[in-house]
Amino acid sequence: MPRWGYYSAIVIVLWGVVGLLQKLGANRISARALLIWVTFGYVILVPALLVVSDLRSLSGREALVGILSGVTNGLGAWCLFAALEKGAKASVAVPLTALNPLVTVLLAIAFLQEKLTLTQWAGIALAVVAGILMSYEPEEPARAGAQNQQPAR
Repeated sequence: MPRWGYYSAIVIVLWGVVGLLQKLGANRISARALLIWVTFGYVILVPALLVVSDLRSLSGREALVGILSGVTNGLGAWCLFAALEKGAKASVAVPLTALNPLVTVLLAIAFLQEKLTLTQWAGIALAVVAGILMSYEPEEPARAGAQNQQPAR
């Protein structure tokens, strides 16, 4: 396995745990408060990252891309936390939001002129179908029966 594959496997495990922690947090505090604590978690990593990074070599454009990445990541996290806070199931909302690479693919095609193979397009189609199937929740029987009953005359 290439070196990046190990990092990717670690991401899968860590972000899998994050989904559970996010739901636990959203059950107890507001989405705004949860985002603040998640941001604090990032800040804790800064000293370690400064030791292994050379920020002086970054251009203003590179720094701006990093900052915009952080802002969009934070806003996305806030929206996920809000969905969880409003009652979304972690087992549905977190995997559904994990379809975000579909947007990345479209942006990469549009702005980076990347090309996809037929097999990759098929994978995208399957991911869309998976998202639809993951988010489908049949109506509860008790509720459906109550809605279909006519009032007594």
